[in-house]
Amino acid sequence: MVRLANVMLLAYTPGPEKVVAASAKLCYSPSSISTVCQGLTEEKTAAFVEMLSEIGHESPIEHASFTFGIEGVSRSLLAQITRHRIASYSVQSQRYVAERAFEYVIPPEIEKIPEARKEFLEAMEEDQRHYESLTEKLKAVHRKAFLEEGKSEAQAERLAEKKAIEDARFVLPNACATKMICTMNARSLLNFFSHRCCNRAQWEIRELAEQMLALVKEVAPNLFAYAGPPCLRGGCPEGKMSCGKMKQVREKYGVEK
Repeated sequence: MVRLANVMLLAYTPGPEKVVAASAKLCYSPSSISTVCQGLTEEKTAAFVEMLSEIGHESPIEHASFTFGIEGVSRSLLAQITRHRIASYSVQSQRYVAERAFEYVIPPEIEKIPEARKEFLEAMEEDQRHYESLTEKLKAVHRKAFLEEGKSEAQAERLAEKKAIEDARFVLPNACATKMICTMNARSLLNFFSHRCCNRAQWEIRELAEQMLALVKEVAPNLFAYAGPPCLRGGCPEGKMSCGKMKQVREKYGVEK
């Protein structure tokens, strides 16, 4: 059973802020490629990154990328995060990896109500039974067919299981946990944080976004200084659908009133 996402920053562009600053500097100066990084002290690098934020010149930010290892999230979250299309995803496959004793995510609102939690756990156990039963039924049929085709016992067993779980997985719930590696450039990340750190984002992807933001701030604090929900940088864009908690959100992120 899994309740919280576990996120690791696996890799990122070396010196991400300096790469962004060099890209911006090249746009505004006669520097050659061989000299564009010269003179980029920490202070000047921070100033370039700040300037890009102020004038809205975002394309240089795309040159820095960040790769995350993510586990303990639901297939429901997978459907949401892959809507952020300027990114690369590698996800553990349910076609090739059997979900024996699958892990799952319990929503907090269900977790805190004993009767709801009991019903949820029973549903997960039932789904597991159906998955295993379907797998075995399908596997028996496929194994026989592969043996009749002349496959060896070992080949028939392996191919039959793969073919069986392709269809058995359809009974698995949205709560089923998955793992992925995700890479986004800094510009895409800023957009991701703007949408998913908002109080109106679904709770699971908001928790994930907040963990990811904390990790990138450690290695590129200037680049992500203003990252987070839109109300950190101005008024709430949600209109009548606003959470109405802009003051609390700004306090949470340490932004001046």
